[in-house]
Amino acid sequence: MIISRTPFRISFFGGGTDYPAWYLQNGGQVLSTTIDKYCYLTLRYLPPFFEHRYRIVYSKMESVKKIEEISHPIVRETLHYLNFDTSLEIHHDGDLPARSGMGSSSSFTVGLLNALDALQGRISDKTELAKQAIHIERDLVGDTVGAQDQTAAAYGGLNKICFHKTGQIEVNPVTIPIDRSKELNQNLMLFYTGIMRTASNIAKKYVINLEEKKQDINKMHDMVDEGLKILSGKSNLFAFGDLLHQAWLSKKSIAEEISNPIVDDFYERARKAGALGGKLAGAGGGGFLLLFVPKAAQRKVREALNGLLWIPFQFESNGSQIIFYDPKVDDFRHIDDERGHREFECFRELKTLKSKVETCMETNKTPN
Repeated sequence: MIISRTPFRISFFGGGTDYPAWYLQNGGQVLSTTIDKYCYLTLRYLPPFFEHRYRIVYSKMESVKKIEEISHPIVRETLHYLNFDTSLEIHHDGDLPARSGMGSSSSFTVGLLNALDALQGRISDKTELAKQAIHIERDLVGDTVGAQDQTAAAYGGLNKICFHKTGQIEVNPVTIPIDRSKELNQNLMLFYTGIMRTASNIAKKYVINLEEKKQDINKMHDMVDEGLKILSGKSNLFAFGDLLHQAWLSKKSIAEEISNPIVDDFYERARKAGALGGKLAGAGGGGFLLLFVPKAAQRKVREALNGLLWIPFQFESNGSQIIFYDPKVDDFRHIDDERGHREFECFRELKTLKSKVETCMETNKTPN
């Protein structure tokens, strides 16, 4: 049995420059961090005592005989991609809801790849985890996704992630004093709006006619370096909050789907209560609202947003990890291989055999 734990992320600046339609022509970069909210995946080889060969438990429960019958697109395409043909059971648990802007789909994909490697006795490379997850989501599932979520989930930590025109992805840890990182963390607040959306649908609108949005996207690109300059300096961190506000205004101007009147109302109420800046996490539309709030104003902001769920969090730096590994459990692969080549007399109810039993009894009666 294997359990993987993969963090969710929050992105500060540069989101949108990580789409290949942009960075392969112009280059891109983001400033983001992972937090102590996780996607957990438990995997084990499925014993041969079930009629199904694959069992996947998430918000739904699937029990199927063939990989192509699996409805969950990431699970299905990942197993196909790895040519995985052994009976398997997968359980998913998450600290935060899906479709909420925290990179949950990518954390799931990275965590699944990591766990499948561990199940087969392999140690995952963080670079390969990110590359494979991007390929699965973008090319196999067919979602319109960037490349920052998978990279952040695999590596973990506060990073500047660069996307080069060559397609290379470079991860640069942000090396600032622990007290400075702690101060940033203490000035951030996360609220759940309760609005669910599908990031890929919003991203499709975002990536249309990128050239027409070039000025705004370039501005968002440059804010990554501005944010890093603030973090690495000694001036008041409030400038980071002001920059978040400018970034949010720039991002909203790119596509109307990024925000809506409900979100705008939440944001304005928070600003009036003392928040310096903020943004919707991820592609936008709903999900989690990230705010930079000086500690003295945090109580007022919570009161102003009392209808929303406040989620305290801490930065984390480990990325996707295997937190439980028990290689001693029988993997049943030898039995599973036999099962694939011949029929076993299994999975029958006794009552369905009644007629067969009676026939046998009649045949075996001794003649008078």
